[in-house]
Amino acid sequence: MSKDLTPQGAAPGAAAASGSGLPPDPVPCFYEVERYCSEDSVGYLMRRVMLSLINEVDRRLESEGLTHVQWTPLYMLYKGKASTLAELARELQIDPGALTRTLDRLEAKGLCRRVRSTEDRRVSKLELTETGLAAAAQVPAVLSSVQNAYLKGFTHEEWQQLLDMLRRLGANADAMKASDQAATQGAPQRGHARGPLGKASTETSDE
Repeated sequence: MSKDLTPQGAAPGAAAASGSGLPPDPVPCFYEVERYCSEDSVGYLMRRVMLSLINEVDRRLESEGLTHVQWTPLYMLYKGKASTLAELARELQIDPGALTRTLDRLEAKGLCRRVRSTEDRRVSKLELTETGLAAAAQVPAVLSSVQNAYLKGFTHEEWQQLLDMLRRLGANADAMKASDQAATQGAPQRGHARGPLGKASTETSDE
């Protein structure tokens, strides 16, 4: 993960447009309705790879009794990315209610615990137990091994180019989200919170 505060690989001209009043880069027309096919879809291909990768990581962590829904929060706590439910939900982009149920299961397994904050008694801090630390410590090795296998045949330069392109996609996604939020700011909220595809957020089973 890059520590640079400047978004790496942002679309050319994005920084200049935000700081100099220049218009943003035009949206390309790589896809056309008449010739659209899923085999050439960036979203379809990324999802296919991601699901396959997650399944392989889950298979290798099966001995620890962990699924993707469970080892991801454990790993975030292990890396110090979050220490409360709100921070963890924001980091993982997960509904807090669904995450609460996952943490309940992890706590029942003896992998984490909730500790009342000494600064604010209304806040509970999340901590890994010794068993949780041992389980989370297995995750980096598994992630490295699986991703290295998926990158078989790639050169170091190609790996860096792939990371750069994915960061640029991520920057565009963040920009679209910010634009949508700005457009709907102040609009009356009705019903349940919506997911990114317009469906109500649901919890993936972590049984």
